[in-house]
Amino acid sequence: MIGENTMKRMVGLFLILLVLLSACNASVEVEKEENQKKELVLGGTIPYSDMLELGVKPYLEEKGYQVTIEVFNDYVQPNHALNNGSLDANLFQHLVYMEGFAEENNMDLTSLITVPTAPIGIYSNKYNSLDEIEEGSTVAIANDPANLARGLTVLRDNGLIEFDEGVDVLRVSEKDITHNPLNLQFRPVEAAQLPRTLESVDLVAINGNFAISAGIDLTTALVQDKLPENILNRVVVKTENIDEDYVAAIKEAVESEHFKEVIEESFQGFHWPDWMNKE
Repeated sequence: MIGENTMKRMVGLFLILLVLLSACNASVEVEKEENQKKELVLGGTIPYSDMLELGVKPYLEEKGYQVTIEVFNDYVQPNHALNNGSLDANLFQHLVYMEGFAEENNMDLTSLITVPTAPIGIYSNKYNSLDEIEEGSTVAIANDPANLARGLTVLRDNGLIEFDEGVDVLRVSEKDITHNPLNLQFRPVEAAQLPRTLESVDLVAINGNFAISAGIDLTTALVQDKLPENILNRVVVKTENIDEDYVAAIKEAVESEHFKEVIEESFQGFHWPDWMNKE
């Protein structure tokens, strides 16, 4: 049988062991917290940089992060900055564009969460309605494949052109047009420069973010596109960072009630993703 003194020593050793284990666990937790990334740089094009500034940054700062928002004026640099580590996340692109850009540039990017998105619209300083469009009218349209497809699809959906039945509407180009009754003349232009062409062409298919940054009222569009989920803009991160705590915090920020309130107040007219309950 174990003597009373021996039992006391064993209990004492057990308690000491528990204290040591607790101290080790506490040390590990402290070290883990100290190693967590707390300074974040997020980037996007207008108005999504504003969405980050107003809707995401305050939430992250309450969680102890220091957040800087970088504003970009094109669709190329935000992904390069993300890939080289200058950005921790960006917000400006939809899934089709992200996947195509990543494949073309050998990047490994992951969509984190979709956000309300400004639609592409057909704008004109010459016409007040689609019915007024004359034969041979010039149409400025984005020169990148994904946004080119969106602009052409708006025209198709409104009866101005037709495609082959089997064509992928997310990747359609001028080559896929089978019927162009008004003989529209297409002028491919870098998406960010499209608002500037309003004075030199008859019609322009302008991405919502660039329309807003140019001071164009979205409601003045002759027509706007209808956005499926894979065309909604989204927060994007490098795939290797998807399990980082700061990435989870960014997702929580977008899912927060504060973010929803900011959208309702400052981003009216945007298409909401399915996960956001607008009721």
